[in-house]
Amino acid sequence: MQKNNVILRFNKVSFEYGKRLILNEADFSVREGSKITLMGQNGAGKSTIFQLIMGSLKPESGAIAITDGLTMATARQIIPRDEMKLTVREFFERAFTKKIYDIEPRIDKVLDVVYLSVPQDKILKELSGGQQARLLLAQALIQNPDILLLDEPTNNLDKQGIAHLTQFLIDYPKTCLVISHDADFLNSFTHGVLYLDIFTKKIEQYQGDYFLVIKEIKARLERERMKNVRLERDIQNRKKQAGFFAQKGGHMRDVAQKMNKKIAELESDMVEVRRDDKTIRNFSIPCQEDMSGCILRLKSVSIIKNHKPIVKKVNVELKKKERLLLTGPNGIGKTTLLEMLASGHAKGEHITQGIRIGYYRQDFSTLNFDEVVYKTLLSAMWNGTEQELRSCAAGFLLDSEVLKAKIGSLSEGQKGLVAFAKLSLERPGLLILDEPTNHINFRHIPIIAQALNLYEGAMILISHVPDFVKQIRIDQVLDLETL
Repeated sequence: MQKNNVILRFNKVSFEYGKRLILNEADFSVREGSKITLMGQNGAGKSTIFQLIMGSLKPESGAIAITDGLTMATARQIIPRDEMKLTVREFFERAFTKKIYDIEPRIDKVLDVVYLSVPQDKILKELSGGQQARLLLAQALIQNPDILLLDEPTNNLDKQGIAHLTQFLIDYPKTCLVISHDADFLNSFTHGVLYLDIFTKKIEQYQGDYFLVIKEIKARLERERMKNVRLERDIQNRKKQAGFFAQKGGHMRDVAQKMNKKIAELESDMVEVRRDDKTIRNFSIPCQEDMSGCILRLKSVSIIKNHKPIVKKVNVELKKKERLLLTGPNGIGKTTLLEMLASGHAKGEHITQGIRIGYYRQDFSTLNFDEVVYKTLLSAMWNGTEQELRSCAAGFLLDSEVLKAKIGSLSEGQKGLVAFAKLSLERPGLLILDEPTNHINFRHIPIIAQALNLYEGAMILISHVPDFVKQIRIDQVLDLETL
């Protein structure tokens, strides 16, 4: 096969999910060896495109052409719940349709590639979010695919993990399509962008690095807006003249009819300006009232070193308006500590009685996937009206259609927005946040940071996104690696 041949093409592909149109005669092509970003608003259907490429979904119309003999693999966003009881070895075995007799050395080799050191008999649910993210990438790489599909690969990865993944993709000789909301990560290796427009349901293809493409999209939007302004001005003037002539009667009425035809032509020339990705509204997370004194006291924590738990003494106290940043490498026990704190089962901790805890879990397991969004928000609302609930939901881009959908049917990004809407309605006194930017559109992140920075209760935060953390006032840092 010659280098730079087109190896993947969508030709007028349309697809519906339920009764919702995802793609409308979408066209794009991917060349061999290219590194392409797939971007679009949360819920637009980016992950659906990956499933269409893999063949697990079939288009309603149009054709998807993939060069014969090419292999593909997807590094998914999350490990499905029904796979969490598998061992690491069983998880890799599922990547193949037939038995691989030398699977164990192959697993060891690919784990080295993603900088992950875990026993092959380890149960997946015992791994941290960052370890699971590396494992998902390794499961795709062990298949040595010609086309590698990465769905939010930086989620849960620490700084070292993101740097390693970035270099891997720069050096990767094969074709790669990536879904991510991490702009700096994407710009380090992207050759082009496929933009899925949630409004037109079509795909726009751009060449160049990520930041240049973003500028090009903004420039195009401004050109379209200005063209429409000029056309609208011309149309309004012509309508006034046509109305004047129509009132004169006789020959002037014929002139008015001809002018109305021209007006119709001009209106058809109006560009259908693509509304750029909507951004969530500014929001707040109201704090539980009547709180005073120490809200959380932490005297010891359990960390993981060499795959074994070790108890370390600490001295942490959080009062109202105080924030703690919890840091440390993937696998050291940060998420486990937050889980124990949220459940009230952590040793060495004391949370003042009556304090309501708002808990944002990176895997969204605080949400009931079988429950519709409306019911989830209604049960979370501490005080408020139906109108306030719907207004809150709308601010997070959760329209009436989404409110009627089950949590499990939403994209990961939409689940994240539901989780934030839920926190806003709960009015917690202690906010526990585990990687709250995972899966979230980068346009929303400054708004979320602002809301957290203004929150007046106590807060514990885990985040591997330095630019996000910089936007939030931090009072204390507990680095588990230095204990």
